[in-house]
Amino acid sequence: FSGADLADGSCAHPTIPGRVSPLLPANHVTMTKGTGLVHTAPAHGMEDYSVASHHQLPTDCLVDESGYFTEAAGSELKNKNVLEEGNEAVIKMLQAAGSLLKEEKYVHSYPYDWRTKKPIIIRASKQWFVNTADVKAAAQDVLKKVKVIPTSAVNRMLEMLDRRTFWCISRQRCWGVP
Repeated sequence: FSGADLADGSCAHPTIPGRVSPLLPANHVTMTKGTGLVHTAPAHGMEDYSVASHHQLPTDCLVDESGYFTEAAGSELKNKNVLEEGNEAVIKMLQAAGSLLKEEKYVHSYPYDWRTKKPIIIRASKQWFVNTADVKAAAQDVLKKVKVIPTSAVNRMLEMLDRRTFWCISRQRCWGVP
């Protein structure tokens, strides 16, 4: 049968009792990139986040900023590093639930931090979203008070701020506008 036959179905979550996971179609999942069926982790990637947003799913992040499972992941995973003992714990949980079909070593192509040479885990973080008009006006007012060299660049910056449609004031980054 085709993957489309499974659309709008659901399945029991393999490690969280009582949790039902919907089966959703996604344009980024193709037969050339895998099986055509994948799990969705809305808090850990743009494509998954887009699918979750489209279907109004929560974007719970079960991993903290240090790469450890949070309490929301369950007591068996809490405080375990995702890429180390946490991975082994998930495998054991799947085995215990009779939900592991196959296990094999796979070298995943994680993005790496250029400074530490360690893998980076993409994760959603809390942000403050505010009224776009207020941010735009405040940014333009502040920019008018900044001494810009050459002065001709001020108008270009003001125009860029005026055309900006999406705004997120980020605590993770102290550089750049907006």
